[in-house]
Amino acid sequence: MSVSVADFDFTLPPDLIAQHPALERSASRLLDGRRATPADRSFRDLPTLLNAGDLLVFNDTRVIKARLFGRKASGGAVEALIERVLPGHEVLAQMRASKSPRPGTTVRFADVFDAEVLGRAGPDGSLFHLRFPDDALALLEAHGHVPLPPYITHADDADDARRYQTVFADKPGAVAAPTAALHFDEAVLAVLKARGVQTACVTLHVGAGTFQPVRVERLEDHRMHSEWYEVSEATVAAVAAARERSGRVIAVGTTSVRSLESAARVSGKLQATRGETELFITPGFSFRVVDVLLTNFHLPRSTLMMLVSAFAGHAHVMALYRHAIEARYRFFSYGDAMLLARSAQP
Repeated sequence: MSVSVADFDFTLPPDLIAQHPALERSASRLLDGRRATPADRSFRDLPTLLNAGDLLVFNDTRVIKARLFGRKASGGAVEALIERVLPGHEVLAQMRASKSPRPGTTVRFADVFDAEVLGRAGPDGSLFHLRFPDDALALLEAHGHVPLPPYITHADDADDARRYQTVFADKPGAVAAPTAALHFDEAVLAVLKARGVQTACVTLHVGAGTFQPVRVERLEDHRMHSEWYEVSEATVAAVAAARERSGRVIAVGTTSVRSLESAARVSGKLQATRGETELFITPGFSFRVVDVLLTNFHLPRSTLMMLVSAFAGHAHVMALYRHAIEARYRFFSYGDAMLLARSAQP
């Protein structure tokens, strides 16, 4: 199947972009897209759609307060988005300023601490390498802001600090939430456990690149952003056990898909792995692990639209998006979810 970026475009009414989460996590809607005809459901229906012995795989990353506001020594305003926390109090960051700060200078953040600019980094030099005076995660937690996506227009508040985080978030490092997992609350998790649905975790620290549109027309020309991930021995064993009992592997979010499928590409079968992944999943991709995908609605022309199209079939996914728009589902990070089965067709 020959495809271009334009094949993953759609027009979304701006008022369907969710600016705030549902009043309760599991009160969101769920579009059941596993069959040719979509079914409109509530997220609380999810346990009834799964079977005893199925395995849900969550991403247990924790969103850090990665946005900082500060000033250069000259007085110019700076906004930084920390992309990666490194050893030795160092970070990689996107920075917005009228003039880029130069290596050897400092930026004062939150009127509290100074960060030294060490230089530029990243494959295209778009990131800044900074050194903080103390533990970076602690400074971000104390003085940073929740890194809400660019399409959410309000300033972060206490509700965002709570709701732009999954209830099982554990390992800090993400600058964007694994949004499909935001719908789960303790009540839904309890019902799933009672029904015999098993759970396991991977870790993928979501980067800001997840929101970037693909700016080339040919998919093969796109360079995928790199993200750190880990699939543990325990999760590999949980997947194997699910297979033995004829259970399905259900990835909660595209980050879980990328983690599992990245770990399976090393040797052709799933194995415990940790490191960087630049896996770019497009139509024609051969899935080795994931049978069912729970996901939110994604930005047009994005790598995530390409991933879900590869998983469930391009024509089917585009038809589901048309239905979702007509039925006024809420889109993107704070929006509703959909459930997809793996298709044999690209």
